[in-house]
Amino acid sequence: MVTKTMTRPVSAGHAEPAWDVARLWPSQGAWSEEDYLWLTDHTRYLVEFTAGRVEVLPMPTEEHQRIVLALYRALYAYLAARGTGIVLVAPLRVRLRAGRYREPDLLVLLSADDARRGNRFWTGADLVVEVVSPDDPRRDLVRKRREYARTGIAEYWIVNPITEQIHVLRLQGKAYVTHGTFARGAMATSALLTDYTVEVSVILDAV
Repeated sequence: MVTKTMTRPVSAGHAEPAWDVARLWPSQGAWSEEDYLWLTDHTRYLVEFTAGRVEVLPMPTEEHQRIVLALYRALYAYLAARGTGIVLVAPLRVRLRAGRYREPDLLVLLSADDARRGNRFWTGADLVVEVVSPDDPRRDLVRKRREYARTGIAEYWIVNPITEQIHVLRLQGKAYVTHGTFARGAMATSALLTDYTVEVSVILDAV
């Protein structure tokens, strides 16, 4: 692992990037887990890691954050009423397997004592939520769906502001199947959380 020293970012007025600093980092495809963990320990960017490559995610929009926080409040209230479980929001790393990390928008463990919970990163979850990013919808709709299923995460919620729908997927074997696709005016339900429902319109229009 290359020893790195954090410096102030180059101001927008500079036309030339700080290539000497950039060359301290491994090239794409050559990153190790420790390189990735060091970077995300020392930056406020959302960065994910797969197959030796790092992916810097776009800055969340206000709409994105409103949706995430509305779902967080609903999940927190549900778990608190039952006196069990934990729900957290990004950025928090989840190690899906060796060499692959993601940062779901929301992640839930049904027991706060679950061995997969860790201070630096989790090694799994019972339920994760992603709000689809317009820069690359396939990231949430296709790639993460495949990755979360392979990790054994029991339920995956995809909130799509573009189509104004919430897709709830449940794990069947090693792949997800659709529990339900819920549009405005409907109540989204969970296969995993008994009696948990949220009104789609309320989530999409959260303030």
